[in-house]
Amino acid sequence: MALSEFEKKRIEKLFTDYCENKVPRHVRDQIRVEFQIRGDDVKLFESRPPWRGGGDWISSKIARFKKDHKTETWLLYWADRNGKWREYPPLPFHAKIEKLLAEVEKNENGAFWG
Repeated sequence: MALSEFEKKRIEKLFTDYCENKVPRHVRDQIRVEFQIRGDDVKLFESRPPWRGGGDWISSKIARFKKDHKTETWLLYWADRNGKWREYPPLPFHAKIEKLLAEVEKNENGAFWG
């Protein structure tokens, strides 16, 4: 099930603001933090240009937020070294996606930002 238009717009604003504030303007030609919304899923990525220049930027998975419509909560996942999504044990779910995004930013155990 997809997010409502209202919820999608709210999340777009939240993540746009987060990504804009995460990386200073003067280094955005070297690193970007981006997000993607598909259905009831929001993914956060870190992107860098290719080493040899030219071509597409290379994206690394940071976090995944998935809406559970039955419980009206958000589930939080981190990407392991093989790129597989794993539940985040310290805070696997919360009613507010903002709380989970704050957990990603806090990154107490290094699961998200290395």
